[in-house]
Amino acid sequence: MPAKRPPIPLSRERIIEAALHIADSQGLRRLTMRRLGDALQVEAMAIYHHLPRGKDALMDALAEHVTTVHAEPGGSWQDSARAWCRASRAALREHPGVLALALTRPPKGRAAIAVREQTDQLADAGLADAGRAVRAMRAYVFGAVAVEVQQSGWAEPADDDDEPWRPPSRGGGSPAADDDFELGLNALLAGLDGA
Repeated sequence: MPAKRPPIPLSRERIIEAALHIADSQGLRRLTMRRLGDALQVEAMAIYHHLPRGKDALMDALAEHVTTVHAEPGGSWQDSARAWCRASRAALREHPGVLALALTRPPKGRAAIAVREQTDQLADAGLADAGRAVRAMRAYVFGAVAVEVQQSGWAEPADDDDEPWRPPSRGGGSPAADDDFELGLNALLAGLDGA
């Protein structure tokens, strides 16, 4: 008889990855502590050891996970801003099941540190009022991704539990969505340059 493998230790990272999988494949409404415990093969109460505030802490952790973005400084503030906006879009599109959390939860922890780093990068590259610029870029990226999610049919069904959840397709955006994003990004950066 083969020996039983020891269980994989529970960690905050494992919890977040399992929660992202549930949210992306079944929808955020279906993410419960019990369902998460089942996916991790632990009692739901074991999750509270890693997330003492429970589901609220889990929601904060998911939002932090998809909004913590780092981009290498470019040759100019525009290059840095463009890299950050593209990386943010990619991170949000990777986990559209938690987009609503990213839109409604303020940056905390690592996400707040990443926003400060981005602000400092842009200021160091010569952009006046970099804090305002970062707020504008975040608003643009979050809004652009929300429109992409809406137009692509990734959104959860309204209240009809009989309608099956359709998980989002992964990967790059459609050529039209990519073109629209770049057009809006160029307009935003031109506006920030003239401000």
